[in-house]
Amino acid sequence: MTNDVLLENARVVDGTGAPWFRGTLTIDDGRITDVIRGDVDVAANQSIDLEGKVVCPGFIDTHSHSDLELFEDPTLTPKLRQGITTEILGQDGFSMAPMYRDGGADQWARHLSGLAGDVDIEWTWGSIIDYLDAVEENGIAPNVATLVGHGTVRFDVLGMADRAPTDDELEEMASLVADALEDGAVGFSTGLVYSPQVNASTEETQRLAAELEPYGRPFVAHIRSEGRWIWEALDEFVDIGAHENVPLHLSHFKVSGTEQHGKAERATELVETARERGVDITAEQYPYTAGNTLLSAVLPPWVHAEGPDHVLDVLRNETARERIRRDIEEWRIDSWENQGARSGWENIVVRNLDTEAWHEYEGESVADIASDRDQNPVFTVCDILLDEELSPAMILHTVTESDVRDIMVNERVGIATDGLFGAYPHPRTYGTYPRVLGTYVREENHLSLEEAVRKMTSLPARAMGLDRKGVLRPGMDADLVVFDPVTVENRATFENPRRFPTGIPHVMVDGTFVVRDGEVTDARPGTTIRK
Repeated sequence: MTNDVLLENARVVDGTGAPWFRGTLTIDDGRITDVIRGDVDVAANQSIDLEGKVVCPGFIDTHSHSDLELFEDPTLTPKLRQGITTEILGQDGFSMAPMYRDGGADQWARHLSGLAGDVDIEWTWGSIIDYLDAVEENGIAPNVATLVGHGTVRFDVLGMADRAPTDDELEEMASLVADALEDGAVGFSTGLVYSPQVNASTEETQRLAAELEPYGRPFVAHIRSEGRWIWEALDEFVDIGAHENVPLHLSHFKVSGTEQHGKAERATELVETARERGVDITAEQYPYTAGNTLLSAVLPPWVHAEGPDHVLDVLRNETARERIRRDIEEWRIDSWENQGARSGWENIVVRNLDTEAWHEYEGESVADIASDRDQNPVFTVCDILLDEELSPAMILHTVTESDVRDIMVNERVGIATDGLFGAYPHPRTYGTYPRVLGTYVREENHLSLEEAVRKMTSLPARAMGLDRKGVLRPGMDADLVVFDPVTVENRATFENPRRFPTGIPHVMVDGTFVVRDGEVTDARPGTTIRK
């Protein structure tokens, strides 16, 4: 037998957490055919001497916002270059399907422009199947799967309304979730700090999550609070998992805001307690002290209640702007994750400013912009969002490095990017995985090499139910990363976020090189994963 590819003289890290060994991999027809200790004489069309570099499973990004970007850049170059071979889309309750509401696609794209990017694309799909077919027809370098979003099904049925659904409306939403799972969605997601799902009760969220139980697929959540009300939010999430007997996956695990700094151990103990209670819960983390999301998330939920055009009308109204200011500064809305007041305007940096009036403020904090304009910070945000038509993003510096480390070492926590695109992205879009390998493994010794790889491969594969990925074994998909543990390094910074890492010469998807000798090949071997 002649294999397609032979990778020899490798340091094999198989994804399980087991110690590395010197070995050889053979690949044929998109699958791993053998993993062998030592060197062997095997026939192959391509033989590559890895010279002692690490070969491991491809990294699985369990929190991707590439849903629309992949149509503009099917290679998803910033992701490939850091070793990502599979992306899980539809995060925070924001999937791109199902979308059946009249005129809904345009409204949804505008609502999410600060998160999914302002991508010029003809929206041709309705169902999850239609969306995944469109992705495959366009071609894609990595593999992708999607969750079905709480916000999406709520928008389909209720629009952006800030009210509870009727019983019939709730059942219609549940049917949309069930249909999406039948169509291949790998789970159900919510983001209870974002409109429209911020308006959902626990009962609504639990009813929709209950659709997962027959499938054994995960409920993935950006919980209702990561700051002031984090303990209540974690309890709500875990209780849903316990009551509905569904797996849970906690998005971008953190303790945020000054009142929660130093409490990471308490948070991880809650995860351990949940597992002792019989709840199948895992989590993910990005290795940074700053988050990144759409700037419009600082606005109170009522502002979003009638869609993007109405938001702009509200921002033009002086009386409404004063109401917004008081809601934020006086914490007048109970249990709302008030990002502006929680983070402090000095810790919120504005990104992706495109208009001539605001471009000079790119990368500055809201506090500094407001000071320069001699203006209240809330009104500054209102002006930015109005002039930029809701498209800006923000970076929030709200977490301590010690809490990042304490969460990272927990064995239940994997690694993900939560990366947004745009002219000035968060550096995690380009550097998440090499940052872990370079900083937290090699330089600071918080993780062993094998444990770090497990957190990027088999742990996320198990959490998302990807049975043929995440481990180097015969018969598994040949999604692979080759990196040099001595030189792998993140080069992306907040000042220069679009810099590619070093030390990752090769990446393969389904047995095809998508990165070869440090360069993207433009091959598109990726597939859509449909459960």
